Amino acid sequence: MTSPHAPVLLAEVIEALAPKAGDVVIDATFGAGGYTRAILERGADVVALDRDPTVQPFAEAVARDFPDRFQLIRTPFSGLAEAFEESGKAKLDGAVFDIGVSSMQLDQAERGFSFMRDGPLDMRMSDEGETAADIVNTWDHGPLAHIFKLYGDERQSGRVATAILRRRVEQPFTRTLDLAEVVEKALGGRRGAAIHPATRVFQALRIAVNDELGELERGLEAAEATLAPGGRLVVVTFHSLEDRIVKAFLTERTGNAPGGSRHAPVAVETRKPSFDLLFKGAREAGEAELAANPRARSAKLRVGVRTTAPAWGAVKGRSA
Repeated sequence: MTSPHAPVLLAEVIEALAPKAGDVVIDATFGAGGYTRAILERGADVVALDRDPTVQPFAEAVARDFPDRFQLIRTPFSGLAEAFEESGKAKLDGAVFDIGVSSMQLDQAERGFSFMRDGPLDMRMSDEGETAADIVNTWDHGPLAHIFKLYGDERQSGRVATAILRRRVEQPFTRTLDLAEVVEKALGGRRGAAIHPATRVFQALRIAVNDELGELERGLEAAEATLAPGGRLVVVTFHSLEDRIVKAFLTERTGNAPGGSRHAPVAVETRKPSFDLLFKGAREAGEAELAANPRARSAKLRVGVRTTAPAWGAVKGRSA
């Protein structure tokens, strides 16, 4: 089966994970299986996670090619710890996260992610929960403006929210292009702008619908609680909000957070680092990959190596 999605920073991810025969790796965002196949080809077993039901054909293809070494569990990556327990594996040697929406989701108009293709205003990565249409048709002005500003960095968030509330009184929103047109008019078209006027609003809605930032935080803590000593946490992000969360998590867990932790109950000096950094800072795509895959232009890779110290979630007296 031909994959509709090219995995970003694939060589760097595999180098960071260093998978080998006998290892077990969780691919927390299976998608079309690009990372999973590369890991399996190096001899490791893979437990793949994904909440998107449309990935099933790709999972079946991988299972045919790698029988007995691959399994897919339908869950968001916040369910990593439970999924690993369900897998029956004894030790987790690596976990990789590819955060954000995939190109194959954007390309499917019926998923409602794109402001360039007409489709139902959905944006759910799973087939459950509140849709983007539910949000724009029922949320009050304040919460709408808040997510547009916080998740989309839309400077005219209030104006957009006002336009949405005014229009939905006449007719509820059901289609992507309808919403994109209202947003564009609210922002005056922004002719000559580098990006489409609806870009930030659609991004904010997608993040809100799927609780992407909350999922990321919970997924990182689940990986911390589940990885064996020496196991590697490999995260690829595409947005500054995501990268900020990963950077802060690794900075804190390596014991390098300035001024101590924001989690007050336990003093910083009583905690031992639960991760070491494989390398400082973030790695980005090289010129060759950028030429072949423009989606890689904003990608950043960060890697932590699990120590023998207890997970900080456990130290704080709560489940990670």
